[in-house]
Amino acid sequence: MEYLVTMVTRVPDGTSEQEVDDVRAREAANTARLVTRGKMLRLWRPPLGPGEWRSIGVFTAGDADELETTLAGMPLRVWRTDSATPLGEHPNDPGPGTVKVRPDWTEYLVTLDVGEPDDDEVFEREAERARELAAQGHLERLWRLGERRFAGVWQAADPAELDEILRALPLAKWLTIDTVPLTRHPSDPEETR
Repeated sequence: MEYLVTMVTRVPDGTSEQEVDDVRAREAANTARLVTRGKMLRLWRPPLGPGEWRSIGVFTAGDADELETTLAGMPLRVWRTDSATPLGEHPNDPGPGTVKVRPDWTEYLVTLDVGEPDDDEVFEREAERARELAAQGHLERLWRLGERRFAGVWQAADPAELDEILRALPLAKWLTIDTVPLTRHPSDPEETR
């Protein structure tokens, strides 16, 4: 099972820079091991405020307990709070590693809440459009968060292009959309591919 994990780190006042550097180095080494073991699929940074450390990652685990064991073993956990969301399978998901990440485009975490469509065929058109967008490299992943709530990783040349793509979706008039621009974390598995 895949999980979306938001990790917020708060370094206690008075912590030496040497201690911070040591924990960060151990975190990077541990992250590399998690990637090798297939436990971490992706890692990003959302927009950050001054002095803020926050990361968003996609992890795999058999269940929530196994995920907690993985997260608890990460060196930064001593200063970090994690929030994990189970990601359900979505029939329109291109699948991990199917869509190539474009280094010249920006990735976005997009959350979609779907209202009540009055069009019985809109979901078929949406599935067809998802396949087209994956083939074009725009839709990397798509997951179910609930009955009518979804999350996906999208990529586009700029925010205007992504907005245009999302507004043209067959379900667009029934969607409430939240978009978070992402930058790759230095420990993101994509950085080593």
